[in-house]
Amino acid sequence: MVIDWSQPDGDDEDSNSDKIPAAEYVRMSTEHQKYSADNQSEEIHRYAERRGYRIIERYADEGKSGLNIGGRKALQQLLSDVETGQAEYKALIVYDVSRWGRFQDVDEAASYELRCRRAGVAVHYCAEQFENDGSIGSSIIKTVKRAMAGEYSRELSVKVFKGQSHLIRLGYRQGGPAGFGLRRMLVDQEGNQKNELRLGEHKSITTDRVILVPGPTKEIELVREIYRRFVEDNLSERDIASWLNLQGISTDRGSEWTRGTVHQILINEKYIGNNVWGKTSCKLKGKLIENAPNDWVRSDNAFRAIVDKSVYEKAQAIIVSRSAKLSDEEMLASLKSVLDRKGILSGLIIDEVDDCPSSVAFRSRFGGLLRAYTLIGFQPDHDYSYLEINKKLRLLHSPIVGDIIYGLEQAGGTVDRDEETDLLTVNQEFSISICMMRCLSTKAGSSRWKLKFDTCLSPDITVAVRMNTGNDAVKDYYLLPRLDMRQAVLRLAEYNGLSFDAYRTNSLSGLFALAKRGNLRYAA
Repeated sequence: MVIDWSQPDGDDEDSNSDKIPAAEYVRMSTEHQKYSADNQSEEIHRYAERRGYRIIERYADEGKSGLNIGGRKALQQLLSDVETGQAEYKALIVYDVSRWGRFQDVDEAASYELRCRRAGVAVHYCAEQFENDGSIGSSIIKTVKRAMAGEYSRELSVKVFKGQSHLIRLGYRQGGPAGFGLRRMLVDQEGNQKNELRLGEHKSITTDRVILVPGPTKEIELVREIYRRFVEDNLSERDIASWLNLQGISTDRGSEWTRGTVHQILINEKYIGNNVWGKTSCKLKGKLIENAPNDWVRSDNAFRAIVDKSVYEKAQAIIVSRSAKLSDEEMLASLKSVLDRKGILSGLIIDEVDDCPSSVAFRSRFGGLLRAYTLIGFQPDHDYSYLEINKKLRLLHSPIVGDIIYGLEQAGGTVDRDEETDLLTVNQEFSISICMMRCLSTKAGSSRWKLKFDTCLSPDITVAVRMNTGNDAVKDYYLLPRLDMRQAVLRLAEYNGLSFDAYRTNSLSGLFALAKRGNLRYAA
């Protein structure tokens, strides 16, 4: 070894001063994740040591989802430090692409990295097998990794939803308090009852399930008395709430009764034993949406009823009939009055007002609260526009199917249409399914389309009708043969490469030609 005595004695501090200052960012969704924040940090520090970086700042989002930047305060602070010039580091090291985020839009994922690079801070992924150096190869791999990270969350969301829906149909409870007069009972995988769960308690064994059972006799009798006073004595929800409060009786949450809490008992199907789930949903950290009744997941007669079904139905009839004598204009005027007083509208707010029809009445009269909101000019914070788009697409579906049948028949083919499924059988030779793809806009302004194949029908050809950005006209078509399709769900962008866009067409003349009948001598 040759010693250069001209150089001063080195120590750790001097050697560190020669290293490039860097920051680390770690994220984990839950405490039970495979790679904890500490494990990520350890790998990041090893990477920094090998590459000549010195970690001077740490940002950690622990227990935070990577689906969006909302709630991820550490990432928000990181971007703020970088863009305001407060960051004293020149590089940012992250464990892998998925720790940076599982954004559903790869462009959004790229935008946050771009903001760092523009501020002079390079981003490194220490566990990935590519160098994030801006080369074509790394850019392609990184884009694929981002798409894979987002797809993982989408697939997981679909699997979780299917699993929860299956359990609902089997009669198991999925979250939420039992409600007054009912209790949550823990059962094992054989269906044997174990013990009652108190408010706030959760099951600890994955194979255990939760069902609803009748609560104390006194509470059951009170629920039935609520229905009796409402149905037989014609008392209002407000009168019943006052009577309960005068008796010193609290709700299951320990609070006083209100018109709304009584109304919820009168309209909830769990009191007649029905297991209903999915009235609202919030998938992939998106906005909370109100689902149409046809989309609810349900299992009738799943639990032991504590209210007779005929009594329940009489209560629903009374609730709906209270607004039967009012004209549409009078109902909307009443709703507008509530909006002027409260400044906002929701089902619960409407149900708390004495001089206004119930939320159930508005749903029954106008086909949903959203429609009623629109008619009085109220725009809720949540995005319910998909409901209107779906209605629009349903109206367009039948004419499009009719046009396709007409085109096939004009070409000389015979078409048999299944009235229940709209599956078309052409010349008794091949089948066609027609699916509408509504256009979705990403935060970055890009257009996306999603198609779910009719796997149960297994058509020979799926005609995917891609709608324009306004979802009011056809943009183009994809003719997708079953033999070439290996996915249950297909997601499309504006341009999708030859692998998918080879199936794209602006007209259906090619499809109609398949139905054409030819002379055998001519064909030979």
